[in-house]
Amino acid sequence: MPERTRFTHKLLRLAVACVLLPGTLLPIAAAAESTPVHEINGCGLWPYTRCPGVDLRHADLVGRNLAGADLRGANLARADLRGANLAGANLEGADLRGARLNKVNAPVAIFRHARLVGADLEAARLMRSDFTGADFTAAHLEIANLNHARLTDARLVSADLQEAKLQGAQLIGTNMEGALKRFANFNDAYMKDCTGCPLDW
Repeated sequence: MPERTRFTHKLLRLAVACVLLPGTLLPIAAAAESTPVHEINGCGLWPYTRCPGVDLRHADLVGRNLAGADLRGANLARADLRGANLAGANLEGADLRGARLNKVNAPVAIFRHARLVGADLEAARLMRSDFTGADFTAAHLEIANLNHARLTDARLVSADLQEAKLQGAQLIGTNMEGALKRFANFNDAYMKDCTGCPLDW
């Protein structure tokens, strides 16, 4: 084969490789990006993980199963926990300011003294959870289920509690000044020394 023809063939093969190779690499790159993250800042994202004080600010934890997790004092500010499972988890003193907790499943969880200022807990399942001393200022709790939850000394100032369920909840010393309580259910709730609690229950 003449030298010129050989050189032309090489150029053609190189041109084809340049066109085809990026296309073959795209699925590989996409697969790498969609690989689930199992650990953030040394914290394993699985049930009963032990991560007190971990920094999970802005973390994507959508749908994660963190049942029974030890997240005491964790920084979860603006974390996305939509649909996550926090059943029985311990988030005492955790920072959840501005966190997205829509439809989170967190029955019998501990949120004592947690900061939930401006958090979105719409349709959250929080039955029998302990929110003693927690700060829900301006939080969104529309249609949340807080039946039999402990909200002693909690701050719900300017919170949205429309259609929330607080049946049998402990509201001792709770502050609900300015909270939206339209159609909220306070049946059998204990409201001793509660500020802003409805008087017609």
